[in-house]
Amino acid sequence: MERTFAIIKPDAVAAGHSGDIIRLIELNGFSILRLEKRMISKAEAETFYGVHKERPFFGELVEYMTSGPVIVMALERENAIASWRELMGATDPKKASLGSLRRMFGTHIGSNATHGSDAPETAAFELGLFFPDLH
Repeated sequence: MERTFAIIKPDAVAAGHSGDIIRLIELNGFSILRLEKRMISKAEAETFYGVHKERPFFGELVEYMTSGPVIVMALERENAIASWRELMGATDPKKASLGSLRRMFGTHIGSNATHGSDAPETAAFELGLFFPDLH
């Protein structure tokens, strides 16, 4: 079994899509080990997106992720990282495959409904940031 980190982003929470996204997560064989609806602080967002610190969109990304409540989750299943990324779809909802979360619930590349870890090291970092007691 593998674990990954997931976020339902502020745009999807504000639009009332959280329940539908959670239902699809479960229908796709994921166990939700932890789930919390919360605000992300500016400091947490800056740490979380630290890899993009030098990029021109860093400030906009931090502002967006702190603009409203999100749902953070620890997910588990066989091949969780790749499976979650496949369920999310491409970063740009217009390019995401039919049936993917971003295609169904994202509005544009900046407001694309969900986030997921892209590698085991990233998953460990992100899970540790939001669920430090989860081993």
